[in-house]
Amino acid sequence: MDNEKQKNPLADRMRPLTLDDFVGQEAIVGKNSLLYKAITEDRLPSIIFWGPPGSGKTTLAQIIANISNSRFIQISAVTSGLKDLRHVVSEARANLIEDKRTILFIDEIHRWNKKQQDALLPHVEKGLIILIGATTENPSFEVRGALLSRCRVFVLKRLDDKDLETIITRALKAENGLSKLELQIEKEVISLIAKMSNGDARTALNTLEYAASMGKIITRDIVKEAFQKSFLLYDKDGEEHYNIISALHKSMRGSDADAALYWLARMLEAGEDPLYIARRIVRFASEDIGLANSRALEQAVAAYQACHFIGAPECNVILAQAVVYMSKCAKSNSLYTAYKKVQQDIADQGNLPVPLHLRNAPTGLMKNLGYGKDYKYSPDHGYKEKQEYLPEKILGRKYL
Repeated sequence: MDNEKQKNPLADRMRPLTLDDFVGQEAIVGKNSLLYKAITEDRLPSIIFWGPPGSGKTTLAQIIANISNSRFIQISAVTSGLKDLRHVVSEARANLIEDKRTILFIDEIHRWNKKQQDALLPHVEKGLIILIGATTENPSFEVRGALLSRCRVFVLKRLDDKDLETIITRALKAENGLSKLELQIEKEVISLIAKMSNGDARTALNTLEYAASMGKIITRDIVKEAFQKSFLLYDKDGEEHYNIISALHKSMRGSDADAALYWLARMLEAGEDPLYIARRIVRFASEDIGLANSRALEQAVAAYQACHFIGAPECNVILAQAVVYMSKCAKSNSLYTAYKKVQQDIADQGNLPVPLHLRNAPTGLMKNLGYGKDYKYSPDHGYKEKQEYLPEKILGRKYL
C-alpha cells in the first residue's frame, strides 16, 4: 500500500471493494437478492439507500462504482447545488454519445431542496442519469414524491454486533488495516467495541484506530477512554453525534437553558441537520414535558415545520427558541412511564379481548352474540356513568 493511502482513516482503508467482502445487510445484498443481481449484472435502476450512519450506504455505492461499466459520479448534497448538477448532466450527455450510462451518487440527498430535486427529476425520468441517493432521513418526507416514485428504496438496518466484530477482526488482520501494529486485544474487548458502536461500522473502526494509537495492548479501559476521546470533536457529517445530542436532551430535562443552547450550537455549527434536532425536540416535548405543559408539543412541531420551511442557517434561532422554551417548561414524564407500563402489560398478557359491551355491532348476528350489550352512552349519563373500559384480566389497572 502506498503511503498516501496509509494516511487515510482506518474506516476508509477498510472499505470493501466487492459485494462478497461487504458485511451485513444480507436481506438487501445477499446473493439471492434482486439488488445483488442488478449490481452484478450492471442493470441498476435508480435507487435510494435509507439507513442510519455507518450501515453501509456509501460503501455500497462505491462497490457499484468499482464493478459497473457505467460512468460513476459522486457528489454531496451538503456542498453541491444546481451548478454541479448542470455539470453532471453535461457529462451524462457526453457519455451517452459514447454509449455509456451515467450513475450519479448523491450523498445526504435529503439536504437538497425542492428546486434542486425538481431539476434532477427529468434527467432521472428520461434515463439520462441513474440515481443512487443515500439518506439517514425518511425519504417519504425528505425526497420529492415525483422523484421518489422513480426510485427503488432499500432500507438498511443498523449492523448487529456480530457484523461489527467481523469488521473489527478484519481490520486487525488486514495489511491495509492494523496488522503491522501487532496489537494484543481479547475477543471480549472486540465485542465491547462492537456493542458500544451502536450498529455503526465507522464508529467501531474509528474507536479501534484511536485505541491502537494508545499502545499495543488494547484493554476494556482503553476502549472506553477511546470512545470518550473520539466523541470530543463533533463530526460535522453527523456520524458521531450521540454524546452531544444526549447532552442537549439532558440539559433540557434538567431545565438548564444555557447548557442546552451550548450543546445546540455545538451541533449546528458543526453542520448537523436541523431537522434531526427538531425531531428530537418533538420527542422531548411529550417524553419529558407531556401533561405538565401540553403546549410544548405545539411549539416543538411548529419549530420543526419552520425549520423545514426556511432551512439553515436561518432556522438556527428557531431551534434556539424551541430549546430554551423546552428547558424552561415544567417537566413531567408521566406519559412516558405510563406508556412503558402499558407496553409491559401487553407483553405479559398478550392480546386480551375487547369487552363485549365495548364492541360495535353492525350486524344482527353480532348483536345476538352480545356485542355492544349494556354499553352506556356517556353523554346520556353526564359522563358520570360507571362502566369498565379495560379487559377483564387487568380491570382497575392504573397507568397515570
